[in-house]
Amino acid sequence: MEAHETSELIEAHHGEDRRKNRTALTISILAMVLAIASLGGSNSAKEATQENILAANAYAFYQAKTIRQGALKIAVTEMELQLLREPAMPPVAKQAIGGKIDDYKKTIERYDSEPETKEGRKELLSQAKEHETARDHALRQDPWFDYAEGMLQIAIVLLSVSIIASLPALFYAGAVLGLFASLATLNGFFLLV
Repeated sequence: MEAHETSELIEAHHGEDRRKNRTALTISILAMVLAIASLGGSNSAKEATQENILAANAYAFYQAKTIRQGALKIAVTEMELQLLREPAMPPVAKQAIGGKIDDYKKTIERYDSEPETKEGRKELLSQAKEHETARDHALRQDPWFDYAEGMLQIAIVLLSVSIIASLPALFYAGAVLGLFASLATLNGFFLLV
C-alpha cells in the first residue's frame, strides 16, 4: 500500500466519523426536543382535564344557586299570597312575614351577584366560561405535541438507521422530519398556526 492510498483511507475514515458524529448530535438534539414535546403534551392534557373539572364545578355551583334562588322566589310568592288571602292576620304575623319576604328578596339578589365573594350566579357563570376557554386552549395544544412526538420518534429511528446503513438519504429524511417535529412542538406551546 502506498502513502497516498493510506492517506485516502484515513481521510475516508475521518469523513465517516464526522458523518456519524453529526448524526449522533442530531439524534441527541431531537431526543431533547422529544422530551420537551412529551412534557408539553402531558401538561396540556392535565391542564385540559383540570380546567374541565373547574368549569363543571362552577356550573354545578351556578345550578345550585339557581335552584336555591328559585325556591326562595316560590317562598316569597307563597308568603305574598298568604298575606293577600288572610287580610285579618294579626299585625305581628304580617310584620314577621313581611320581614321574611324582605330577607328572602335580599338573598335572591345576593344569589344573583356577589362581587365580594365571587359566588353569585353572574360571577360563577363568568368563572365557568373562563375555565372553558383555558380548557379549549389546552385541547388545541395537545394534538400538536402528539404529532411532534410521533414525528420525532420516526426521525430518531431514521437517523439511527442512517448510521448503520450508511445512507445519507435516511439522514436527510430524518433531519427534515425532525425539523417539522420541532416546529410542531413550538406550535404546541405558542399556537402560531
